[in-house]
Amino acid sequence: MPERRTVALVTLGCARNEVDSEELAGRLAADGWDLVEEAADADVAVVNTCGFVEAAKKDSVDALLEANDLKSAAGSDGGGRTKAVVAVGCMAERYGKDLAEALPEADGVLGFDDYADISDRLQTILGGGVHAPHTPRDRRKLLPISPAERQGADGVALPGHGPQAPEGPEDLPAGVAPASGPRAPLRRRLDGSPVASVKLASGCDRRCSFCAIPSFRGSFISRRPSDVLDETRWLAGQGVREVMLVSENNTSYGKDLGDIRLLETLLPELAAVEGIERVRVSYLQPAEMRPDLIDVLTQTDKVAPYFDLSFQHSAPGVLRAMRRFGDTDRFLGLLETIRSKSPQAGVRSNFIVGFPGESEADVAELERFLTEARLDAVGVFGYSDEDGTEAAGYGDKNDPEVVAERLERLSRLAEELTAQRAEERLGETVRVLVEAVETDGEGSGGSGGGEAHETDGPVLVGRAAHQAPETDGQVLLSGGPAPLRGSAIGRMVEAKVVATEGVDLVAEPLHGSAEGRDEGGGGSKEAGG
Repeated sequence: MPERRTVALVTLGCARNEVDSEELAGRLAADGWDLVEEAADADVAVVNTCGFVEAAKKDSVDALLEANDLKSAAGSDGGGRTKAVVAVGCMAERYGKDLAEALPEADGVLGFDDYADISDRLQTILGGGVHAPHTPRDRRKLLPISPAERQGADGVALPGHGPQAPEGPEDLPAGVAPASGPRAPLRRRLDGSPVASVKLASGCDRRCSFCAIPSFRGSFISRRPSDVLDETRWLAGQGVREVMLVSENNTSYGKDLGDIRLLETLLPELAAVEGIERVRVSYLQPAEMRPDLIDVLTQTDKVAPYFDLSFQHSAPGVLRAMRRFGDTDRFLGLLETIRSKSPQAGVRSNFIVGFPGESEADVAELERFLTEARLDAVGVFGYSDEDGTEAAGYGDKNDPEVVAERLERLSRLAEELTAQRAEERLGETVRVLVEAVETDGEGSGGSGGGEAHETDGPVLVGRAAHQAPETDGQVLLSGGPAPLRGSAIGRMVEAKVVATEGVDLVAEPLHGSAEGRDEGGGGSKEAGG
């Protein structure tokens, strides 16, 4: 009997890439590949790269080189088995043959168009063959200009949208979607987390002058609501309790399906899926926020009142140069509207400093916004030119030293302000989704206005409604009158915030708060904290 082929997927970048990796995993598992966690244990290491900014591209190259080291060690009888290293994802799509020439350590560079045939591509490479890397092209030109005409377009690869899967459970190995309908994409979970991302759409029609994403991700195209619902039902059957809706711009969802308010209709349906305890929406454009969408996000049972708003800056001159809209006062007005409907709502955003033409007065305006906005999480990035973007051709560039100084200053301010915002949550009741158990017994020391809080025994680690995975801090749960019974991971726990550690919260479970898979869970409105 021939030895089974093994493959490991190494994922870098955003949650959209994580969805794409699970689609690739589903395709490979359906074709007989064994998925392993460690690249050293795989015949083929597939690195799903990020191509957004310089730091992410460097991380992607480092991951490819690290996988190549495993291949070299295996070739010299170092104990490993890695025979091939393959690059996929945004960086591979964006640079294609240029990346292959610059990084000969990669045995293959595959673009999005290769995803449908990923098994054949890997088999060819594993067998010593060569698959020619693609020549990059502007993917915005692959779909019709009119959004209404895009749904019928054929032959365009849309990672994360998935193929029509084979019908009949006998055609798919255990753990591979679909389990609830032929329109669900092929997908295989790569971890046992109770949280999973679900892709709403691909691409973007906005033309921000600093962003190259539309050129390699393409124009905006929505997934059909039935596909999103089918995938969410399948994920719930896999033990997922929170789904996070991702795309380049969720506020545009449905515009190519004839209904720009389709998200407002879809969210309550997703929240009603049996087993799902929380639905979170990410990647919202401030200029496209609608009153009805704010209402649904703040007033729908099991939908987190969470606003991942892409502000990028607040000085009007800088925003216009970015080809964006708004200003400090308009953004503050939007936040006031949100908090008038849900005082505990969570808000996060990212900002670029050092943009061409940005003055000290513009930086001061951004500092004013950050100080008054009371954001729960803030990411600050220094501007750098991106290939093929409009801003790369702008004059009046700030010196790198100036960009670095502003980045340090704004990052320090953001850290102070988000810690203060966490302190405002002292005494709040939050619903925490437990995701891990720490058993080192070291305990936690609270700060930020709360009394020092020492813990004995296991500490449950999770997130409240205002905290998205990996980016917005976490909640440490311990003590309290309601110890959890059985497996804690995947349970929702009502708790009171008693201390803070930077943006992290320390909370004590409330009596009778342990909701879980076997206890029905859910049914209560997200507190927003």
